[in-house]
Amino acid sequence: MERLFPSSEVAKADTLCQTLNMLRESSFDLVFINRKLDIDYSDGIEILKQIKADEELADTPVMLVTNYAEHQDAAVALGAVRGFGKLALEKPETRQKLENILAG
Repeated sequence: MERLFPSSEVAKADTLCQTLNMLRESSFDLVFINRKLDIDYSDGIEILKQIKADEELADTPVMLVTNYAEHQDAAVALGAVRGFGKLALEKPETRQKLENILAG
């Protein structure tokens, strides 16, 4: 798959521990979290909670990737930027939203 933003770098973490370690070691412009993690189907909201509860990481923009509005609402209530579902990744409005965040 072609990258949505060719000049961007993407890092992948599979677990809560990996995610928090990576965020503490490097700065990131945006963190995407799947609603359900591929590795063990655990709840991505838990990662969001841990990021937002950590003073050093709380300002990092985070988006939940899910098609379900109720999960998006829950993520926003915890401090995330409203995300999108996987099917919306290629839509122009999604691209514009991401460009606005990454340009900031």
